[in-house]
Amino acid sequence: MEARRHSALKDSVRSIPDYPKPGIIFRDITTLLSDPRSFRRAVDSLVHPYAGGRIDQVAGIEARGFILGGAVAHQLSSGFVPIRKKGKLPHKTVSTAYALEYGTDEIEIHVDAIKPGDRVILVDDLIATGGTATAAVNLLRQLGAEVVAACFVIDLPEIGGAQRLRDLGVTVRTLMEFEGH
Repeated sequence: MEARRHSALKDSVRSIPDYPKPGIIFRDITTLLSDPRSFRRAVDSLVHPYAGGRIDQVAGIEARGFILGGAVAHQLSSGFVPIRKKGKLPHKTVSTAYALEYGTDEIEIHVDAIKPGDRVILVDDLIATGGTATAAVNLLRQLGAEVVAACFVIDLPEIGGAQRLRDLGVTVRTLMEFEGH
């Protein structure tokens, strides 16, 4: 039953070849989000291992992590914390830079978003290289969070991002895998 449920969930993800550049297959979850059953299944599957436990905050990575993370936080009766690209948050922040394929980028979080000892789940739609997620984990830990897990709808295991997080001691939960990039 669970395998069939995850197969239906995987079928709800649209694959777009050669986007954003040739050789890349973009995994588009907007089709999953627009289907009420698939969206519900994805959120329920992300929430299930943590239901009934103490999760103080759910941190979502811009932008689809906001959609998923907000829904997960609601289901867990937890707070929601946005992790955004630099310059998008209005209050005092802490930030960290991370490497991209060509260059660097920065993400930030409000300095008072997490209290030391808060148990936090990180949520985003997809893990590929793990660069953004690793930076997010580092920000959360810098503020004193206990990162309970990093949860993603999609893993691209050949790229190695989920393993990169595991190497940092982070539990990684994904709902499906796709081969390739």
